[in-house]
Amino acid sequence: MKIRSIEKKDLNEMFNLCQKSEISCLPDFSYPKSQDALKSFIEDSDKDHSEKHFAIVNADDEFKGLVCLRHIDSKENRASLSIIVNPNVWTKGYAWFGMVEVLKYAFNTLNLEQVYWCVKKDNPRAIRFFRKHGFNSLDKDIPKSIVEQWNNNQDLIWFAVLKNDDYENIALSRKTIADCNIIKIKTVPTIEAGALSFFEGTKDIPFDIKRVYFISQVPEGARRGFHAHKNLKQLLFCPYGKIQLVLDNGENGGNREEITLNDPSIGIVIEKPVWREMLWLEKNSVLVVAASDFYTEDDYLRNYDDFLKYVGSERQ
Repeated sequence: MKIRSIEKKDLNEMFNLCQKSEISCLPDFSYPKSQDALKSFIEDSDKDHSEKHFAIVNADDEFKGLVCLRHIDSKENRASLSIIVNPNVWTKGYAWFGMVEVLKYAFNTLNLEQVYWCVKKDNPRAIRFFRKHGFNSLDKDIPKSIVEQWNNNQDLIWFAVLKNDDYENIALSRKTIADCNIIKIKTVPTIEAGALSFFEGTKDIPFDIKRVYFISQVPEGARRGFHAHKNLKQLLFCPYGKIQLVLDNGENGGNREEITLNDPSIGIVIEKPVWREMLWLEKNSVLVVAASDFYTEDDYLRNYDDFLKYVGSERQ
């Protein structure tokens, strides 16, 4: 994945994306309605210094979405953010990747101090996306001049991030995700010689370790997992690269939560039946799993509907 300036070759995909009903209702996400006008907009996009538009693309440079900085104010050192990806790649990590990359651009290249954005109150999917990544909505402290840009609309929820916020890892401030514990693996740094991380069974994690395996040589964008375990307990961590972990404890007919593993000292402890999927955000990333028991095929739940039935019966 990467972001780059929008180009003429993005015209058709960009036009189709902007016509979708899921996008047309978003605040501050308006683009020309005709292909000719959109073509002119793309050609002139680098001339307007108050806005910056990026295409979110895959490893083959195929257009997947848009992320934009608008109302760029060099005096106040702030800008607004808008992001949308094609619905056919929802849950595949493009939105979070695009958001992180455009924040890096805003803070490191433009040297802004704050980026803010708003979401309509009747858009629960977008609200859930930002909150699961650790962003809390703001009830106040939004400058009046910003609110006025949206005509003082009272149906909006506001979010913001500051330059020095650890926005890539803000979600790691959570202690749990989908009933699984997020742990800090003990790490000993050394001067100019890296760091040593370690954990011990029954001491640092709540089970004895009988098996360790790792998944490597996976191309970017590939998904693995798609199963749960009945009794097996596991510790998952990513010692190299970046992997998005999707966990679902099956509550209320399905409850997906996501976390990005890109720090070798962060681990996820799974002690109960939890559906998991893994998305490789960078090629050759490595996922390591320490397990409480030897491999047993009968312990797997490989069908999602079977998983929901199983956890439902366990709760009765």
